[in-house]
Amino acid sequence: MPNPTALVETTLGHFTIELYVDKMPITAGNFVRLAKEGFYDGLHFHRVIKNFMIQFGCPYSRDPNSPRAGTGDSPHGTIRDEHVARLSNEPGTLSMANTGRPNSGSCQFFINTVHNNFLDWFTPGQSQHPVFGKVTSGMEVIKAIETTPTSQDRPRTPVQVTRVTVSE
Repeated sequence: MPNPTALVETTLGHFTIELYVDKMPITAGNFVRLAKEGFYDGLHFHRVIKNFMIQFGCPYSRDPNSPRAGTGDSPHGTIRDEHVARLSNEPGTLSMANTGRPNSGSCQFFINTVHNNFLDWFTPGQSQHPVFGKVTSGMEVIKAIETTPTSQDRPRTPVQVTRVTVSE
């Protein structure tokens, strides 16, 4: 059975991601659940760092100017760390954001725009961010988001996700 895909529609265009439910069932399944509930619809990218990553999924980012953007959790709480598949944080991969504490992933994730292998859970160091999907089309939209002008890592012109549609 093939993995589900998600069409992510933004104010700068759309992109498609494959969600690795076969390798990362907890983390990818969490994303699928939230997307199907409409949780991500109307949120904004709240952290954008050129030559690094773009971050999304905080419920407080519904208001793109909220000082709390980047601090919120899913209505379902956090999920258990899933350190099983040795997938590296390569360009275009989706990785679970967390607070740095164990089992603190929730609804926020980031898309790597360069190879950030220092974020891999299986390499030495503090960062442990498991990869649970990959952009399969629309990398030009990811690059457009990554290069949007920012102020303190927040897009000056808000970039909104209008809808996420999961197909299985």
